[in-house]
Amino acid sequence: MLLDPLEMQPREVYSTLIRAISPRPIAWVSTISRDGVPNLAPFSFFNGVSSSPPSVVFSPVNHPDGRKKDTVVNIESNRQFVINMVPFSLAEQMSQTSAEYAHGVSEFESAGVTSVASQRVAPPRVAQAPIQLECELIQIVTVGEGPLSANLVIGKILLMHVDGEVCTDGKIDPQKADLIGRMGGADYCRTTDRFTVPRPKL
Repeated sequence: MLLDPLEMQPREVYSTLIRAISPRPIAWVSTISRDGVPNLAPFSFFNGVSSSPPSVVFSPVNHPDGRKKDTVVNIESNRQFVINMVPFSLAEQMSQTSAEYAHGVSEFESAGVTSVASQRVAPPRVAQAPIQLECELIQIVTVGEGPLSANLVIGKILLMHVDGEVCTDGKIDPQKADLIGRMGGADYCRTTDRFTVPRPKL
């Protein structure tokens, strides 16, 4: 089967990509508006970029009508955000925050998620998340125009919070962290199901 993106609608391309690029880690991004209202939303076009400087990237796709997501608007305003990693125990709350709430509504309150103050940025963190990354904006790269185009948000990690309960010998243990990854449609996977392939030595 051959699929030509030029012959497909953007929604079809999106549906294909989220199944082809799988599993994907989830950035549960907390931001804060100009009016001081916290926002919380999940994005699965997400990954690490560099360790020097320590940086991450995630890509909020615009609304079908071309509007930017509140997350992008907030980051453009104050250049700060927190990435909260999602454990299996918070899967339902994470999914709830993906709903299209009206602008100015706090997903923390609507989804019953507990917030906790950050130390170096204004947006709060998800208290129950085992790993939280406080970040400042490096750059936003606009990819495309109009509906379902995207905004590539690149951020520098200022501070990392790691719950000691998910560590073994001082390192994050994927079994204990029990993070989830996004697959196609409504499907997810867990870091508790994995296998090991030793790196070759030449």
